[in-house]
Amino acid sequence: GGWSRMFLRQSLQRSSISAKTLLRHHVCRSITTYSQVSDEHKMLQSMCRQFADEELAPNAGSWDKEHKLPVEVIKKMGEMGLMGVSQPTEFGGSGMDTMSYAISLEEISRGCASCGVVMSANNSLYCDPIKMFGTAEQKEKWLTDFASGNKLGCFALSEPGNGSDAGAASTVAVADGDHFVLNGTKNWITNGPTADAAIVFATSDKSAKHKGISAFLVEKGTPGFTTGKPEDKLGIRASGTCSLIFEDCRIPRSHLLGDLGMGFKIAMMTLDGGRIGIASQGVGIAQASLDAAVRYSETRTAFGSPISKLQAIQFKIADMAMKIESARLLTWRAAQMKDDKENFIKAAAMAKLAASEAATFCSHQAIQVLGGYGYVTDYPVERHYRDARITEIYEGTSEIQRLVIAGQVYKDYA
Repeated sequence: GGWSRMFLRQSLQRSSISAKTLLRHHVCRSITTYSQVSDEHKMLQSMCRQFADEELAPNAGSWDKEHKLPVEVIKKMGEMGLMGVSQPTEFGGSGMDTMSYAISLEEISRGCASCGVVMSANNSLYCDPIKMFGTAEQKEKWLTDFASGNKLGCFALSEPGNGSDAGAASTVAVADGDHFVLNGTKNWITNGPTADAAIVFATSDKSAKHKGISAFLVEKGTPGFTTGKPEDKLGIRASGTCSLIFEDCRIPRSHLLGDLGMGFKIAMMTLDGGRIGIASQGVGIAQASLDAAVRYSETRTAFGSPISKLQAIQFKIADMAMKIESARLLTWRAAQMKDDKENFIKAAAMAKLAASEAATFCSHQAIQVLGGYGYVTDYPVERHYRDARITEIYEGTSEIQRLVIAGQVYKDYA
């Protein structure tokens, strides 16, 4: 199944080009093709592509029908270093960069979009905020097993009554001596049914509005913390999604992530980085759609020759390829800007918007190329179509991305 995380790490250490040199190199020149990425990135891409082709793509359809992702698949991804790609090695991660995360997540999502979102949520939404805001003790307890893939994490922000209006959290956290008591419900939580821990956002000071939201680390099995029934979804059906319910759930004050009242800032910073992950997922779904359309058009004959000879089909393939490469470049640009510690907010929103719309467009066009065969489960394109739709909704809808982009553009002109 490819190289292990240890091999990749040793390879990076043996390389004559240090990570710092690579970072300086990225500042000077944007990477625009796979031929320009480092040897480490090429090895990672090759490993993930092989794993996706051999172990994910052949099984993705049955996992989708069963609404279940085998635990051993997630464990294998953990062994490959994919559950904490850019997390520090001292806390169980692979110690790679955001570009590595984007490249690997695209390949995993190309094989199975459900695996892609499980990987993305654990990396971006759970591990990243703990890396950014956790204490050394919190990282040891709440990050190490999750970045290594031994445990799975989730991120609980959305609620039944608020999605895009993330500052209107009705889940409350009331201080009680050395503890906080949580009450409320969180909705649409990716990894919720199987997660071992959650980052939960709750209002600790109603008078301060969004500045009164705090983030808390809550372990599975804590009294007062239960999960709702798994959602029956349109797409990414092999990944688990459910509500998290808190009824007088007491947690120690040491489980507060960051300072009191920092929750909204933590959530927004987390989502900025998470959008690079979802952009990569979108590119992967779009690429899988194009792959299927090209293969089919070369073997399907009509009017005496393969339909790939028909201009109508060629125009679809051209449009799909252009949208995929545009989205991939935007995604890599956002990843490089994050690695170079530049302001990547606008770039990540652009990448997420372009990639999610590319996924929807390409999967739609792939069905059209396959015709009736595209509409049945014997071929993967109907699944790509269903999987693509969520990429325009979660981690900020397309409408929210446009607001973020416009806001950043006006800042640039100020």
